[in-house]
Amino acid sequence: MRTERDAPRRLKGKDLLAIIALALFFIACAYYRVLGNGFISFDDPDYITDNGLVQRGFTPAALRWAFTSFDYCNWHPLTWLSHMLDVRLYWLAPAGHHLTNLLFHGANTVLLATFLLRVTGAFWRSLVVALLFAVHPLHVESVAWVAERKDVLCAFFWFLALHAYASYARRPAAGRYLLALAAFVLGLMAKPMVVTLPLVLLLLDVWPLEHLRPGDARPVTSPWRLVAEKIPFLLFSA
Repeated sequence: MRTERDAPRRLKGKDLLAIIALALFFIACAYYRVLGNGFISFDDPDYITDNGLVQRGFTPAALRWAFTSFDYCNWHPLTWLSHMLDVRLYWLAPAGHHLTNLLFHGANTVLLATFLLRVTGAFWRSLVVALLFAVHPLHVESVAWVAERKDVLCAFFWFLALHAYASYARRPAAGRYLLALAAFVLGLMAKPMVVTLPLVLLLLDVWPLEHLRPGDARPVTSPWRLVAEKIPFLLFSA
């Protein structure tokens, strides 16, 4: 049972500054060396260094390919566009491409911490979970390998979708719902891995949002309504 101390709360400026500062510090300590790394011969040539369409940038032919290609076993047009933008910004200087991955990972850490704080009200526990996410060894490949941009990019939109859904759950409105759905679709366009989000949203309805409490004779929200809300998400997953 959620205590009063753990009730959802609005994010304060000082909370956000503390989260950003600690997230950047932990990520910098763990990953600063990647800025001195080059590209690697596994996938980086396919995605960047030997990919003429990506290097050509935002031309009609390149954009058409990005949205229609299933190259390398994925449909992820947003990932291709992010690599095209990096080439425009940094050309083939690997430090810039690594920096983009780092920035996305930092943003994801902040988004996770602020989401947990919003829905649980527990500042320190939310921060600890986010910092463990920031430095967990399982994220090394996604952060330190340029071709794994799709992982950090889809995670970014995953967390944005969680924030939008939490706002919708607190104050239902069509705009907030569509914002959550749009973030989910963008995540799918970065990597199909986010197909599980609709089921995660159902879990969030149980905890910590507590719209559906198992065993309650009169649930806070109709279970059928909660399921129906996920149907558009499930259709995009399919």
